[in-house]
Amino acid sequence: MKPANIQHHHQYKENSVKNITTLDSFPKIKGYDFEKPFDISGFLNAYSTTGFQATELGKAIEIVKAMRREKATIFLSFTSNMVTSGIRDIITYLVKHKMVDVLVTTAGGIEEDIIKCLKPFVIGDFSAKGEMLLDEGVNRTGNIFVPNDRYLYFEKFMNPFFDSLFAKQQKDGIIWTSNTMIQELGKAVNNPDSYLYWAARNSIPVFCPGITDGSLGDLLYFFKNRQPAFLLDVTQDMQKIVGITMNAEKTGCIILGGGIAKHFTLNAQIFREGCDYAVYINSGQEFDGSDSGAKPDEAVSWGKIKPNALSAKVAGDATMVFPLVVAGALVKDSEER
Repeated sequence: MKPANIQHHHQYKENSVKNITTLDSFPKIKGYDFEKPFDISGFLNAYSTTGFQATELGKAIEIVKAMRREKATIFLSFTSNMVTSGIRDIITYLVKHKMVDVLVTTAGGIEEDIIKCLKPFVIGDFSAKGEMLLDEGVNRTGNIFVPNDRYLYFEKFMNPFFDSLFAKQQKDGIIWTSNTMIQELGKAVNNPDSYLYWAARNSIPVFCPGITDGSLGDLLYFFKNRQPAFLLDVTQDMQKIVGITMNAEKTGCIILGGGIAKHFTLNAQIFREGCDYAVYINSGQEFDGSDSGAKPDEAVSWGKIKPNALSAKVAGDATMVFPLVVAGALVKDSEER
């Protein structure tokens, strides 16, 4: 059975404004009452009746609850800046406790998980001057500082790792994919702070369709120059993720940000005529025709989301929004709320 606010949303879409005189049956706008003792469950529930993006957030929480309740195969897609930020720790929690079934990310989302196991990133400032940071050997991602030495540690870690992959290729005839390579990487890092570590332990597949981007791509370039016979087959990844979608009874997509990770996740849903649930969290706009900013209804036109699917797009910074979704729908006691 659909939660009341989701049911109401779909009734409104179907009826549009033709029954505008019957608005007495609509939920009333009401925010959280701070006069009462603070209650996290009531606080999160109040988003649904607050209006604007708060109501969309409330809807997103209910949709993710429905994914879990209906035992849908949950795909979590995220861009690399989520791993740059503290959202990486939340992703690690979800993977450790097997609350998601498939991960799709970008090259930065892989490399930065490993780098953070070696040395941390730090809080900086949005207004720090690029020229000054360049002179100091510090890279800036928003208000997060990533010193150059992090990539030196990463290179020292990755070079022997690539050597081991190539040795297995030569000995056993293994042709690596981004998925199988990342699984080996999760075993090699051996650090419980890493979401890749838990993905390897829990057999949760991680896909990276843009594996040759970023620092990881640079290191692959140098290794390929040293070992021209090294092979990485991206076509097998498509075979595997499509197989997962086609064998799932129901699928749900939680998509943080846009880009190649979002499209790779949704494109795989076409093979089963669309996913059953979709939650987008991003700050992109649809006006330039980008897939990143597109709303769920555009994905319906492509067959990526089913026409009758429960879907929501929360327009905002995922570092603020996604922790609230997790608190409302994906922590261990959320089913009791």
